[in-house]
Amino acid sequence: MLLSGLELLAIEDSSLFVNIGERTNVTGSKAFARMILNGQYEEALAVARQQVENGAQVIDINMDEAMLDSQAAMVRFLNLMASEPDIARVPVMIDSSKWSVIEAGLKCIQGKGVVNSISMKEGVEEFKRQAKLIKRYGAATVVMAFDEKGQADTFERKTEICERAYRILVDEVGFPPEDIIFDPNIFAIATGIDEHNNYAVDFINATRWIKQNLPGAKVSGGVSNVSFSFRGNEPVREAIHTVFLYHAKRIFGSRLWPRLWPTRQFPPSARRRRGGGSAPHLRHAHASLARGRRRRRPCRR
Repeated sequence: MLLSGLELLAIEDSSLFVNIGERTNVTGSKAFARMILNGQYEEALAVARQQVENGAQVIDINMDEAMLDSQAAMVRFLNLMASEPDIARVPVMIDSSKWSVIEAGLKCIQGKGVVNSISMKEGVEEFKRQAKLIKRYGAATVVMAFDEKGQADTFERKTEICERAYRILVDEVGFPPEDIIFDPNIFAIATGIDEHNNYAVDFINATRWIKQNLPGAKVSGGVSNVSFSFRGNEPVREAIHTVFLYHAKRIFGSRLWPRLWPTRQFPPSARRRRGGGSAPHLRHAHASLARGRRRRRPCRR
């Protein structure tokens, strides 16, 4: 996959993880949302600049806020970013649940960006219409594992929806397969509901299946979602992320993101929790992922 801002970003099999900066997202950052709502766009640009300086290879921009004219805010911010070469050198990911906002953003960016996202939840015809426009604008796209029946939460549903979307995009729309990025949905584990315990394993297995069966397609996932049950407890969340990536590394590669612990360097308290009964959530996360790895489902050819 080739993306670009002012500079080229080549994503190859050897690239491993691509770091996407999401602090410029009004739904995920209260500080950034406050700046945009107050019209403090220069301060908001500093957030984008800091992400690039800290190693973000793509910048995600989201303006979906109820008290905001999302389309106008997206256009204004992207135009301001374009005048800052130290920010504009990286590709832009236009992130919105509103197609009008996405299309307005596509008209502003230079180079080749990414749309986040499209899905089949509104039907195949609308999915195809949006995909054709994205192709016309020369962008790549994230495709959510979401169809008319809802979001995919099991391995079977994830692979079913991704295969169906891939065939529509490649065979009917003529969309380049290397410009497709599937998001098979990472959901929270350890919620207290048994049906949720396999969510992380299902994502890993679905990713393996996509890489083996849908040539050229990439995979994206919000790793922080897996630990959402422990929001507010950052040490536990970081430990769960480490366990998740430890088991995922056979698919994604061995490099871990910053601030994650190698499993042999867990703090003593976390090691006790992994093996003891006082806080079984880490032990459960590790055991659940390990079981899922041993029970790999055969891939269809």
